[in-house]
Amino acid sequence: MAGCVYPILYSFRRCPYAMRARSAMVASGLVCELREVVLRDKPQALLDISPKATVPVLVDIDGRVIDQSLDIMLWALRQNDPAAWLAPTHGDLDAMLLLVDECEQRFKYQLDRYKYPQRYGNTSGNDYRDGAGLWLHLLEARLEQSPYLFGGRASLADMAIVPFVRQFAHTDVEWFGRQPWPRLQQWLLQWSQSDLFLRIMEKYPPWNSQAPSVLFPH
Repeated sequence: MAGCVYPILYSFRRCPYAMRARSAMVASGLVCELREVVLRDKPQALLDISPKATVPVLVDIDGRVIDQSLDIMLWALRQNDPAAWLAPTHGDLDAMLLLVDECEQRFKYQLDRYKYPQRYGNTSGNDYRDGAGLWLHLLEARLEQSPYLFGGRASLADMAIVPFVRQFAHTDVEWFGRQPWPRLQQWLLQWSQSDLFLRIMEKYPPWNSQAPSVLFPH
């Protein structure tokens, strides 16, 4: 892979982890070659570079492989961070990473079992929905203090967490809309109507080695 003109990003449009990575690419102003993956038919090129075989995976121009979404975000933003996602108006990077880790270790566990109960041998995911809701109450409380999770503007924490809140909300949109989370709901709505969201959710054909390169963002 060494000597590539652009970094290569293996992605899947609806994957919240991949949405993180694409968001950071847009925010940083960096350009990559985007390879949209069909998860049921993963390309051998992806399997060869990443044993975990899940997206996102980034291959830097020097051939270094980064296969964790948060690491891809940090890789991009540490090169260029014009919107200061790494420097929130309240708190610091360490505090943001702690909250993101809570999302991954606490919220995501409940979310998976709520959204896909059949995968985990559950007839109903409502108990896990309620468990995930307890963590969302904490986000609502944070958003009572400021419009974003760490102050007056969007930061890494917002962009690393909001794709998973979207996934939770879309599991039962009507139920989510009835919950006492007006600030959380507004925070999610604002992101889902943003130019950034529209850019990261553009559709691309599945990649194959014979197809022309697709540069992202346009």
